This record gives sequence, structure tokens and C-alpha cells, in this order.
Amino acid sequence: RSPSLPGVIELRRAEGGVRFWASKPGESYHQLDGSYGGLWRRHGRPPQKLVGVGFSAQGLFQGSYYRRTPDSYNPDVQWIFDGVEEEKLGNYGLSGGGAAGFELDRVDSELGSPEGITILARSEEHDSSVFYVPYEEMLTNVSTETKEDPKDLIRSEIIFCVKPNGGFLFSVGSICFCGSLNHNGGTNGISRMLENVIRRFAEL
Repeated sequence: RSPSLPGVIELRRAEGGVRFWASKPGESYHQLDGSYGGLWRRHGRPPQKLVGVGFSAQGLFQGSYYRRTPDSYNPDVQWIFDGVEEEKLGNYGLSGGGAAGFELDRVDSELGSPEGITILARSEEHDSSVFYVPYEEMLTNVSTETKEDPKDLIRSEIIFCVKPNGGFLFSVGSICFCGSLNHNGGTNGISRMLENVIRRFAEL
């Protein structure tokens, strides 16, 4: 930001992360204030702190589905699934044929996912084009930051969390999610789940 240009925000990519192009020397620094650009995670502000989930894996524009977790049947969150009959959520859609694809985000408590988070659903059966993001690896294909097997980082998670002062947090963890909303004219589990959440949030 610059005091002389209120309302203007500059955003620059830097090295690291998944990207379709690389910044040239000098282009990683913001022109407005000279600060270094790049991933929120690199600057100590991982998205998990803000929205509960963060980037974990990337693939081609092919979607898969989510499966509900046992915790999603907890009475405290059952309202999210009122009218939802699917255990496999989003095995359909305009975005790659499924609700979970292209970019996958997951919970990581070490990066700031809040305590008390409920993982409602987790994606499965991604195709071979999907790979975990490079900043998760310690030694290629052997060790990762979370100590999980690399292939286990290829997942997206739908989460819900009660926040202080009466607020809620709901994240779906995938770019392809929106492509499933209009399946069957909007009559589907993904659409109904999101409708339940929006209606409840609107009551706050």
C-alpha cells in the first residue's frame, strides 16, 4: 500500500509456490513500498489462520468427490446436512466433473487452523495429475513438513468452526466446488449444504 494512493493494493508473486510463470529478477518487490511479495505462508500469514484451510495439492482441471466424515454426523453440525442424502458429495459438476479438484486445500493445525475445527468431508480418488505443492516437501517424495506420506497430502477438506463472539467459519477447500452447485438444476447435496450454511449465517 501507499499513503498517496488510498484504496490501491499491489500484489506480486515471488519464488516458490505453484505458478504458470516465474517473476524476473527485481519483480518480486512491490513498487508501492518496496516490500517483498510472495506467498502468505512465507510471510508468516498462512491462509489456515484466516479460513481454516490452505493450499495442499494441485492438478489438472479434473474434479473428484468428497466423502462425509464420522464427525459430520455430530448433532452440533447436523444442521449443515439437513436435506442432504449423499455420503459422496459432489461426484458431479461443470468444473472437471466433480466438486473437489484443480486446487485442493486442507486443515493444518501447525499452520494455524483453529482449535475446535470440524472436518465435515474429505476428498478422495484424485487422478494421477494431482501432486502435493512443493513447499510441503522436505526431501522429494520421502518426507514432508507434516510428516505425512506425500500422497496423503493430496486431499481437500470441507470444514466448520465456531469462532469467538458468535461467528462461524465454513470453508470448502477446492476451486471446483462452485461447478457442482447447479447440477440437476441446483437440486443436489453440494447446493443444499451451502444453502443451509448461508441461511444459518444470515441469521447472525
